[in-house]
Amino acid sequence: MDSRRSMGVTKRLGFVSIAGLWAFYFFIITGRSALMLPSGQIELLIYRVVVTLFAIGVTFLLFLFLELFANKPLRWRIPIAFAAALPVAAAIAGFNMFVFEVADPMNVISSPEWAEERAAYERELARDPTIAYKAYVEAVMGRYFVVVAWALLYMALGYAQVVRRAERRAAVFAQEAQTAQLRALRYQVNPHFLFNTLNVLSSLVMRGRKDEAEQMILNLSTFYRTSLTAEPADDVSLAEEIKLQRLYLDIEAVRFPERLTIDISVPTNLASACVPAMILQPLVENAIKYGVSRVRRPVTLSIRAWEEGGKLFLSVADDGDPLPEGDGPHGTGVGLANVRDRLDARYGEDSSVTAGPQEGGGYQVVLEMPVNRETC
Repeated sequence: MDSRRSMGVTKRLGFVSIAGLWAFYFFIITGRSALMLPSGQIELLIYRVVVTLFAIGVTFLLFLFLELFANKPLRWRIPIAFAAALPVAAAIAGFNMFVFEVADPMNVISSPEWAEERAAYERELARDPTIAYKAYVEAVMGRYFVVVAWALLYMALGYAQVVRRAERRAAVFAQEAQTAQLRALRYQVNPHFLFNTLNVLSSLVMRGRKDEAEQMILNLSTFYRTSLTAEPADDVSLAEEIKLQRLYLDIEAVRFPERLTIDISVPTNLASACVPAMILQPLVENAIKYGVSRVRRPVTLSIRAWEEGGKLFLSVADDGDPLPEGDGPHGTGVGLANVRDRLDARYGEDSSVTAGPQEGGGYQVVLEMPVNRETC
């Protein structure tokens, strides 16, 4: 967008604001005239329509003039608008007097019904020759305040558009930032996972366990293909999310064949529920890293889902050993914070994340979000 027009408004909006203001003024004057001067209202109405159209046209020229200063600071735009409004008001008042008092093409003022008012005006003019000038100045000031009111409205509309554009840009940037964050999560699945998997593959090949190595390669390929091709900002069904986590855990189960026990419980009626893509991945990774790899005994990693009060609850838990003092919640908590931020951005106050150690050891994270089966 041209920076010169950054504080301006569109021609359509400018014209609508001008027409609306003068239409309001037209109805106010027409109503007052109907109460004070009941005769000749049809002809006077036609005169007012002509004057109103003239006022709209002249004010639109003022709009085009003010648009030339759309990029100037407010301290310049306000005095320019106040100064430019005066000749516009003078032109409108002068045209009004010409139509009603000089031209009077339909002879409304010259009709017998107006004879008394016309005679009284002539007597006043004889006593004070400046009365016509004073009446014109009064008419100019009346229109001036109307024109200035529109000029201030025009500048307010300009700033309102700037604010709306800024809000739209901020919304776009926020969405792009969130999408970038999700992509970062997707592309940065713990690199140690890949390194460890390749080491296990190497060991399987060297031991001649080719069938297990082939299956592991297929699982690894499917896992990365699924996680890297899905749009990170989209929702997926809970069944798809669980399927992805099963692939990940099947690979880790080869690394920890004697230590990792997997327990997944998802009711059939929740399989179609929508959840943010890869929302469980950081939690499952943390459970493997801090719950399974640190111990030499069997550890059960469980994933559960249930519905309660219109909310979907997902839990990832392990029964590993308690973490040493000072280690914090499953390490640095970056993955947990990422999950919390994503749910907050997606559902706001309708979501929550509860995390903490379990009695007897292990760790559990519970996600709460609305049950949704319509967007995935």
